[in-house]
Amino acid sequence: MALYSNFFRPDATVGQDQALPGQVANHAGGHAWPVDDWARLDRFLVLGSEGGTLYVSERKLTADNVAVVQRCLAVDGARVVARIVELSEGGRAPKQAPAILALACAAKRGDDATRAAAYAALPRVCRTGTHLMHFAEYAQLFGGWGRGMRRAMASWFNARPADALAYQLVKYQARDGWSTRDLLRLAHPRAASPSHDRLFHWVVKGALDAGALADPALALVAAFERAKRATSVAEIVALVRDHKLPREAVPTVWLREAAVWEALLVDMPLGAMVRNLATMTRVGLIATGASATAAITARLADTRQLSRARLHPVAILAALTTYQRGHGARGDATWTPVAAIVDALDGAFYQSFRTIVPSGRRTLLALDVSGSMSMGEVAGVPGLTPRLASAAMALCTAATERDHGFVAFTGGGHGSTAASVNACITELDISPRQRLDDVVRRVSDLPFGATDCALPMVWAQAAKRAVDVFVIYTDSETWAGSVHPAAALRAYRQATGIAAKLIVVGMTSNGFTIADPDDAGMLDVVGFDTATPAVIADVARA
Repeated sequence: MALYSNFFRPDATVGQDQALPGQVANHAGGHAWPVDDWARLDRFLVLGSEGGTLYVSERKLTADNVAVVQRCLAVDGARVVARIVELSEGGRAPKQAPAILALACAAKRGDDATRAAAYAALPRVCRTGTHLMHFAEYAQLFGGWGRGMRRAMASWFNARPADALAYQLVKYQARDGWSTRDLLRLAHPRAASPSHDRLFHWVVKGALDAGALADPALALVAAFERAKRATSVAEIVALVRDHKLPREAVPTVWLREAAVWEALLVDMPLGAMVRNLATMTRVGLIATGASATAAITARLADTRQLSRARLHPVAILAALTTYQRGHGARGDATWTPVAAIVDALDGAFYQSFRTIVPSGRRTLLALDVSGSMSMGEVAGVPGLTPRLASAAMALCTAATERDHGFVAFTGGGHGSTAASVNACITELDISPRQRLDDVVRRVSDLPFGATDCALPMVWAQAAKRAVDVFVIYTDSETWAGSVHPAAALRAYRQATGIAAKLIVVGMTSNGFTIADPDDAGMLDVVGFDTATPAVIADVARA
């Protein structure tokens, strides 16, 4: 008996301007499947909504994602809070702001049990004073202060040992229009110890009495007050070395001195070190052959330090692209990049993802370089568009999978001829052995165009390429093709006899995917989640 599905598939005749069953219109006028609210929650917690997209403003995208958070809270508030904590503590998101916003929403808009869980999770998600002031600002959006908020804030201050709290109070004094003085005055904490009481008095009144000056737990605060009155570099250096003053405690006038930065570097947290590479180069501390350069490159090569610091790949990528450029995205500061630092950042980027066990499958890494991928910012990093970020992320899989190929695709061709397809897809001669900044530059130079996410499968079939796993990095705003990506994958399977899989790496926090949820061989994952490359390998291997 003839198998008529070999000759006729309804979805093969439907272009992307028409919907397949279950699809909805995307922002570009094409059609894709909606991701469910839980998947979209993950996208928001990891990717945020800074910069918006080509089709959606930052304001609307944020409002849409807050609505998603609220819908998830209405279904299962405990699950929302647990997911916020999991992604935050796991260091899987580039920035904490989306998690803090979602936690504030849970604390103010959830039911009684959800609010209690959210406040209990406050110290796990808001680990620094800056995070706490972000939370205070976001909570204002959802209803301001109440008894639960005051108790949670008071507990945040009192739960820390006094010397650890002193570090937070010195390092993070004001953010987002809030100060630690504001928080303490609103929370009215009953001090957990005499040392806590002295710290609270210093924050609110701005003074240290004799008891505070004699209290070992307040030694950092006393050194901070002395630094304000320092009159020489030697005095500042001694205070930094003896009391481990953080950079924020050093008056700005002394931050032009290499000797001060040399002292700061000894105990500088890894994240702060990466953020200040340009400044340390500009003042002359980092130079070719310098001891500081060797110390920094050694720290960037230490995988255990990278893991403990929760240093996200996006933070390293942002530091690399900025540092290598030799000038900031804002202001007129310039510096001469040191090659050893650029190389160390490049290596640290790959190390910052979780350990990946190769799948051994034939993998095609397909980068959507259409116009919509060139708009917006991943995690609010200036210049880090989804287009560039996807290239960097794909390199992590390429570094693991020996049998891989790279293509970049856009859209705008007419018909299904080989010439038409080839006009919209480019094989990329890049590899993880190249410097990351070189790869980003290569992708930046590719032409923009329309979006046709079916092209990788159409091209592979026409070119007779054997592919086990298609990994497409996209915003799923596809619209320009004469066949849907899912249909193109099924046609590829049928033509080649390969049970090929499709993994869609969502690079923006919109609500769409080109992966058919009813096809077990297709999966949607979140871009720049540090767990994603390992998930790709696991799915490919299954």
